[in-house]
Amino acid sequence: TLSFVRAIITVVMTEKAASPMLLLHPSRGLIDEKFSLIVQNLSQIQDITLHALIHSDDGDYWEAFGHYVSDATGFVNVANDSSLGGTYDGVEPMGLLWSMRPVPGSRIGLRLRKKEVHTPMVVHISVYRGHMSQGFREQVALASVVTERWYMAPGVRRVDITEGGITGTLFLPPGPGPFPALLDLWGGGGGLVEYRSALLSSHGFVSLALEYMTPRTSGGSTSHVGNEYFEAAFTVLKQHPQVCGDSIAILGLSFGTSVALGMAVYSTVIQPRCLVCVSGSHVQPVKGSLSDVFGEINKNVRNTRYDEENRVIWRDLLLPIPTDPTKKVDVGQLKCPVLMIVGEDDQNWPATESAEDMKQMMEKAGNSHLLTTLSYPGAGHLIEPPYSPHIRASNFMVAETKQKLVVLWGGETAPHGHAQEDSWKKILSFLEEHLYRSTDVTSQSNL
Repeated sequence: TLSFVRAIITVVMTEKAASPMLLLHPSRGLIDEKFSLIVQNLSQIQDITLHALIHSDDGDYWEAFGHYVSDATGFVNVANDSSLGGTYDGVEPMGLLWSMRPVPGSRIGLRLRKKEVHTPMVVHISVYRGHMSQGFREQVALASVVTERWYMAPGVRRVDITEGGITGTLFLPPGPGPFPALLDLWGGGGGLVEYRSALLSSHGFVSLALEYMTPRTSGGSTSHVGNEYFEAAFTVLKQHPQVCGDSIAILGLSFGTSVALGMAVYSTVIQPRCLVCVSGSHVQPVKGSLSDVFGEINKNVRNTRYDEENRVIWRDLLLPIPTDPTKKVDVGQLKCPVLMIVGEDDQNWPATESAEDMKQMMEKAGNSHLLTTLSYPGAGHLIEPPYSPHIRASNFMVAETKQKLVVLWGGETAPHGHAQEDSWKKILSFLEEHLYRSTDVTSQSNL
């Protein structure tokens, strides 16, 4: 009888030891930090599906999945093994994040953006038997694990800013400082978007996420803020006791690039150490304001196109790039290094044509050594921090008319995901070079 009981215990322990396990490291990290994911204790040459699920701050569910086959030891290592299908293919260590998409039946036009940066993006990763593409909720997972992905590192402080007539959020790295700083400008979607600034601060930069395209920042009117608003924001940063006043950069996406270039060339108040311009253009009236940029765009609204799904394509509104020098920022006057990031499948903004014209203008002026351009085939307009899902199209509200549209941003999932990872590394390297290490702002970037 005793030997029989021992045999049962041995069998139970063996079965327990042989249960599939998911090993993920680190279980808690920054959103731009890679993790390792291993499945062990599978059968030999077993078909499995790895599935990732996020419940967004907007209440929507996003998922990604990859099909794998275990080796002769019952082992799958996502860093080395190929996905044979799913939302991504091939060896893609972070494919479970950047290939995420809304679950079937979701609202149309969604965009995954973190609103509450003081909480993590919680990702549930599970392994299922066989190669599945749907019905995950109806199946029992072989094993599951949870990872927290943060935009704010421990010790980063978030401060609401309303001084100087501006509205924004300031993120401060841990420690007394002083630190180099960035003015963080998003695009035409408006609102106060904080997650990129939180992540930049997690890498040692003070960052001010500025709200500038809403009625709250323009006195309740439909007009756009003037250049004085951005000068006030730059001054707030410069005068902050934890900021190195001579080491401030501007990072702009889309319309944020228009502001960054215009202010760097024409403002006597804003004198940035360097610029990072993502998916933007220099086409705007000389010494113009944001209202002037919209004015030029509205002149060409007839050039709006639509794809087969009636999604809006706006890239032609600034084309052709004008030859009239009064219609674009005189980038030949730039005195600081500029990093231009371009998605070659940008369907919202003529970023490729603009970058080429800027290069020609700066070559003619003799300051092209200040320009570094990163151009990514297959990438679209919304080039975000790494491992963010690729958003090819999403809902958009026109600030002036409150009209709701679905806008085509462009890009293909895998190349766009790779562009986000590569460009972010080079953005951080560029900022470190020119804000932390460089004392000669006329030196050319080594990117």
